[in-house]
Amino acid sequence: MGGKKKLSLKQMERMQAKRDEEERKKREKKGSMLREKKPLGIVPPDPRNEKIVSELKKMPVLTPYTVASHFNIRISTAKDFLEQLEENGIIQFVSGNHDIKIYKPKQ
Repeated sequence: MGGKKKLSLKQMERMQAKRDEEERKKREKKGSMLREKKPLGIVPPDPRNEKIVSELKKMPVLTPYTVASHFNIRISTAKDFLEQLEENGIIQFVSGNHDIKIYKPKQ
């Protein structure tokens, strides 16, 4: 006996138009978000570059995550980069375990 009333053609058109508009906005928003994402670099920066070394010396603590986010490279690449800097004597190992290592710049 009861139930939902059948919609008129005009009401169905309005609902469909509203639904289409919402989907279009979602696609535009999603498309703009995808354009902002940049691929991470695989090649680490040059450890002999004075500009890069001076930027690292400004940072109080160096971890793979901070270096990776600062130079837009992968964390595994940042780990290798920090090991190269330690071998060159630019930074000093402070503490760490097999998961994370913490370094500080030499002064």
